[in-house]
Amino acid sequence: MQAAERQVASVMAKDFVSVKAKDQLDFVDDVMNLGRIRHMPVLDGERLIGVVSQRDLLASSLSRALDFEAGQRRNFMRSVVVEEVMTPQPITVGPTASLREAARLMLAHRIGCLPVVEENGHVAGLVTETDLLRGAYAEVAPSSIK
Repeated sequence: MQAAERQVASVMAKDFVSVKAKDQLDFVDDVMNLGRIRHMPVLDGERLIGVVSQRDLLASSLSRALDFEAGQRRNFMRSVVVEEVMTPQPITVGPTASLREAARLMLAHRIGCLPVVEENGHVAGLVTETDLLRGAYAEVAPSSIK
């Protein structure tokens, strides 16, 4: 089978960190920095309601706090919640979607991550640009790449 026809489920990250809409941005920023994470689904219970990315955090802090020093920026981020900066109703794929379809969606919408949602609405994983590259070229499981 050609790599482009493989299913998203074969390359997606099944273990992921999620946040809630009312979580504060300073917490999200810490989690992203510590975990080297660029995208996180925003869940309301088990239901996907958005995605927050490092780009969202950066845009928020730059647009509202350009002249803040580090401590002021942190205080500002503590006053903002995820739902204010997240992308609501994100583009998603199902676990049986092909890598080609996932890549097409990411390119068309200029996004770096797709939540993988099962028919019952449960978030099964996340597929990122890195996962697509790994699936197309590396053929190596994520945990074995350092």
